[in-house]
Amino acid sequence: MPDQWASSGLDLHLVVDRAHGLRAGLERALREAIREGRLTPGDALPSSRALAHQLGVARGTVTQVFEQLTAEGHLVSRPRSGVRVAPRTPAAAAPVLAPAPAFRPATDGFDLRPGLPDLSMFPRRQWLAATRHVLQKIPNTALAYGDPTGDLALRTALADYLGRSRGVITTPEHLVVCAGYTHALRIICQALQGTIAFEDPTLQDYPALAARLGLRVSRIPVDGDGLVAGQLTDEAAAVITPAHQFPMGVTLSPQRRRELLDWARRTGAVVIEDDYDGEFRYDRQPVGVLQGLGPEQVVYTGTVSKTIAPALRIAWIAAPTRLVPMLRSALAFDEAYVNVIDQLVLAHLIRHGELDRHLRRCRSRYRQRRDRLGRAVAEHLPGARLSGIAAGLHAVLHVPGATEADLLGRLAARGVAVDGLSRFYQDPRAAPPGVVVGYATPAQHAFDGAIGELVAALV
Repeated sequence: MPDQWASSGLDLHLVVDRAHGLRAGLERALREAIREGRLTPGDALPSSRALAHQLGVARGTVTQVFEQLTAEGHLVSRPRSGVRVAPRTPAAAAPVLAPAPAFRPATDGFDLRPGLPDLSMFPRRQWLAATRHVLQKIPNTALAYGDPTGDLALRTALADYLGRSRGVITTPEHLVVCAGYTHALRIICQALQGTIAFEDPTLQDYPALAARLGLRVSRIPVDGDGLVAGQLTDEAAAVITPAHQFPMGVTLSPQRRRELLDWARRTGAVVIEDDYDGEFRYDRQPVGVLQGLGPEQVVYTGTVSKTIAPALRIAWIAAPTRLVPMLRSALAFDEAYVNVIDQLVLAHLIRHGELDRHLRRCRSRYRQRRDRLGRAVAEHLPGARLSGIAAGLHAVLHVPGATEADLLGRLAARGVAVDGLSRFYQDPRAAPPGVVVGYATPAQHAFDGAIGELVAALV
């Protein structure tokens, strides 16, 4: 029997081929385990007595194998430390493979790209306390396979919170918890057929996702009043960011809201509302959600990516009644669930007011940062202006007489990372000159330095 399991010390699975002798087979099995990384530098091997017992061989055979691999440099043996996998020298090290590119690879300089909150504000103490509470209180049955639409405790807390804070009209039965906004959009697209419209500009990943799922994609322009709703025709759905259009930062006007909902009612289409940063409005009360005006025409989506951290991978869909069965069907073979512990932790934070307190701290800090950015531009860049600054975590910087390429080049030379507007347009040549500045991204201690380098590069 070639497969053996050594369970003293490490759990060590070895495939021992005895065709060329037991000793040779055991040597080869251990070498392969080390080379393939199943045994890593510093790992302790079972004692020769324990390994011999588990494999059903003579202890002397195992001792000889250990001695041979030690001589070859694969193992080291020290008194009272037993036999361990040897450290790898540079010459013997396995090649280091570059990781797959992240959605937002880290930058070595000053990161002012949009899309992230200040991650140093993550409520570690509150999250830890809530995690401890959840683990102490939940029954064992909560750790079984759960409802694919999300734990009822979180859906109940979300229904109350979204109704109170954002004006969403929904119930726990109409809510679906998803593993991030991209997952939410994927599930929605799987419930649709035909053509789906996206704003132009928008993050290009989302139209690409819809196209990959077999939907036809149209792009609808955005002006100072938001999505030009009059250009919608026979699309099955339209994805919009009405509270704070990404990336331009405009708010969908009341007239456009009415036009959009009239279109949806007339054609039977749905509007997919991406409320990605609706909690952050600084100059007046947050704009109420579009969904509150047409809960049977609007699919509302939200996420903790901007309010807490994107790594949590928690988002939600508040769906019209007619879409709920289709979303449940789309989830039937989808394994991108949010783990139940994090769901219950978030529910606890919502119920006990910790999320509200966290958001108040964030609003105060981000408003101060926005104001600091505005003062720096006004003082050092005459003629330049910021747009989209009433809400959210980013602004668009326009510098007269400068092309986007010129702006990006000058900023890159000072180690300042921003996004050019053109990357969000279907036709980059249609983009107005400008760069998108994410003023929430740097940690607090790095923010003033980042803004200083930004203006210094453009003076």
